[in-house]
Amino acid sequence: MRRGLFGALMDWVMRGARHRHAPWWLAALSFAESSFFPVPPDAMLMPMAVARPDRAWRYALITTAASVAGGLAGWLIGHYAMEAVAPWVQRAGYWPAYLEAQAWFARWGVWAVLLAGFSPIPYKVFTLSAGAAAMPLAPFLLASLAGRGLRFWLVAGLAAWAGPRAVPWVRRHVERIGWATVALAVLAWLFWRGADA
Repeated sequence: MRRGLFGALMDWVMRGARHRHAPWWLAALSFAESSFFPVPPDAMLMPMAVARPDRAWRYALITTAASVAGGLAGWLIGHYAMEAVAPWVQRAGYWPAYLEAQAWFARWGVWAVLLAGFSPIPYKVFTLSAGAAAMPLAPFLLASLAGRGLRFWLVAGLAAWAGPRAVPWVRRHVERIGWATVALAVLAWLFWRGADA
């Protein structure tokens, strides 16, 4: 049976999820995604929690802590080096999102971080914007912890509840699930862009 894009990705992630170094990879991915890397940690957290439901909460804690630490790194970059990284942000295609994040901060303050932490909106844009806008660090970290924690504990909990018995069903439907997720992310992005229009 021919595997599609998401089927191949699922097989690769499921193999990696059982590796003894998987928690370290999860932490590294979570940290990087919060400040510069495009792949969300859910892509690794979910199969790890499915493969080892008994460790799901530990994985959620690792993901949350590393993501908030990455958010702090993004805040520091935005606060102290935004001019230096601005060309990269523009080349990566995040500049319009960065400008809109600035507008969100002006309107909603710390609530923008909470929303970005939970939603598919690129969190890294908000970490850089929060630093550039000199958002106070304590509220930023608390909002990041709440948003990121809620999201990752929900993902881990659902994956652990489904457990290994869900793998055959997911494998059968992974292409539809994958492309539906992409479509939802695009719709969320368009809604987010249109919120300030």
